[in-house]
Amino acid sequence: MADDRTKRDFGDRDRVSADEDYEVRYFAKQHRISPEKVLDLIKEHGNNRKILEREARKLRG
Repeated sequence: MADDRTKRDFGDRDRVSADEDYEVRYFAKQHRISPEKVLDLIKEHGNNRKILEREARKLRG
């Protein structure tokens, strides 16, 4: 089931959902990498935001 973006409860802010296109696009734009790279990172490292941010920084050099 898709997230209801009108509800703001911050319960899963520490995760990046690969199923939600807008979350993938936002994370990609924020870290200046492609959405495909974000999906690859999620597959390889899971959806923990802190780990993904660390790995995204490594990709950018």
